[in-house]
Amino acid sequence: MNKVLQLGLQSSVVNVAKFLVVPLRCLRAGSYVVGVGVGTVSFNKRLMSNATTVKSIPFSISNNNSNRKDLKIVAAVTDQMGSDSDRDEMGTLQGDKKEIEAMTVQELRTTLRKLGLPVKGRKQELVSTLRLHMDSNLPGESSGSEQKETTTSTRSESVTIKRKIRSREKLAEDDCINSEAYGIENGEKRVKQSTEKTLKAKVSSKAISKEQKSLTKTGKQQFLSKEEASSTISSEVLSQSEPWTVLAHKKPQKDWKAYNPKTMRPPSLPEGTKHVKVMTWNVNGLRALLKLESFSALQLAQRENFDVLCLQETKLQMKDVEDIKKTLIDGYDHSFWSCSVSKLGYSGTAIISRIKPLSVRYGTDLSGSDHDMEGRIVTAEFDSFYLINTYVPNSGDGLKRLSYRIEEWDRTLSNYIKELEKSKPVILTGDLNCAHEEIDIFNPAGNKRSAGFTIEERQSFGANFLDKGLVDTFRKQHPGVIGYTYWGYRHGGRKTNKGWRLDYFLVSESIAANVHDSYILPDINGSDHCPIGLTLKL
Repeated sequence: MNKVLQLGLQSSVVNVAKFLVVPLRCLRAGSYVVGVGVGTVSFNKRLMSNATTVKSIPFSISNNNSNRKDLKIVAAVTDQMGSDSDRDEMGTLQGDKKEIEAMTVQELRTTLRKLGLPVKGRKQELVSTLRLHMDSNLPGESSGSEQKETTTSTRSESVTIKRKIRSREKLAEDDCINSEAYGIENGEKRVKQSTEKTLKAKVSSKAISKEQKSLTKTGKQQFLSKEEASSTISSEVLSQSEPWTVLAHKKPQKDWKAYNPKTMRPPSLPEGTKHVKVMTWNVNGLRALLKLESFSALQLAQRENFDVLCLQETKLQMKDVEDIKKTLIDGYDHSFWSCSVSKLGYSGTAIISRIKPLSVRYGTDLSGSDHDMEGRIVTAEFDSFYLINTYVPNSGDGLKRLSYRIEEWDRTLSNYIKELEKSKPVILTGDLNCAHEEIDIFNPAGNKRSAGFTIEERQSFGANFLDKGLVDTFRKQHPGVIGYTYWGYRHGGRKTNKGWRLDYFLVSESIAANVHDSYILPDINGSDHCPIGLTLKL
């Protein structure tokens, strides 16, 4: 029965599956099966620190003409070997440059194939590949400190060497034995796949590689500890289900972070603290949202326990309102709807509340104004503040409404707010259709002439609202945090968190200090926008 020589992959070895996989090649040497690491410098020098016995195993290569050239592979047997015999742990091919150059093309290809190396190209290219492989596998002198380096650094270097070979030879083929399919009993089992695909299967993204590596003073790359790598991989898996936790931005600044409501929201207010909780949401068609099996208005209300809900882009007609009111959740008995009359089934806003407001206004009180014909504003007066729910007009394709937006709408709304502030502070909320700063949009450079991010809209946003005393509550609470509220359907931006922050809570400066929390709920689906919330101490 053939003996099997196992290359000391003991349980004490670092679990490299969490870092990087270097494919193993299988060579049959007479009655032995020997595993050889492709392009690995001094294979198992660091994996096998306790081996004592070294065997020299003859390995023959034959071709059709029965010409044979003897090469040797020295393999280590795990038992307790001192540092003096470290040089024999990885087999080296015994043969000088002349012997390799004297080999025929067929012999070279046979040798390279058994070593698991590329076999295409002219003779000189095959010679170069084999010599480079031999050089990379020669064990070198190492100090005591070098022997303690992790095997993952060595494996990373070997992958780099192999990539250079493939680039030089312009090859597209590589045979690889998957470490899971490889076993001692059937060591010849092979799985065809590229090295890069194997690496991708083990390391899911470039982000993991970047976070796992740190530069030492000597310039060598080392991977993080097994526990740190495991944590990094876990976060990558989590980011697939919670993409908003990934910092997605074309040109992020070094201190920017991705918004995570699980970790960035403050604790709930102490019981008995008087406060009001307001939520706002562009639902992009209320009837369609209510038909979704995945959405439950009751569950949302129970989870968030909001006092007031503001909706934009309801797309309702007045004839639809009464039917919708019948479906409202118990306790939210006060609802106020504004529908477009200039274009049916378009725009539309609503305020739904369990607190009865003192008064309600629709529009800006400018009779006959275009601003009030599209159902874009509902204002509710409460004891301590005015709540303005608005759906700001989009500048449209080709920026056709840009002039109307910045010269008429923004100015009119700003003046309306200032009038209300004469008696009470104001909360302005809704889809304001402007990503005010570069941090508020994934791709600022590519959207400078897109509606919602033109320099004209951004300047108007600042001049008419922020410069007039309104405070952007989310940005005040999270000055360096990327939190989007809108992701376009067209390119699946929600899955990759490539979005815009278009929805806001702006409050009068006089009550800005009372804001306990201004937050985003990116996990709520059903629209191309997500809800946002505000908790205000009274």
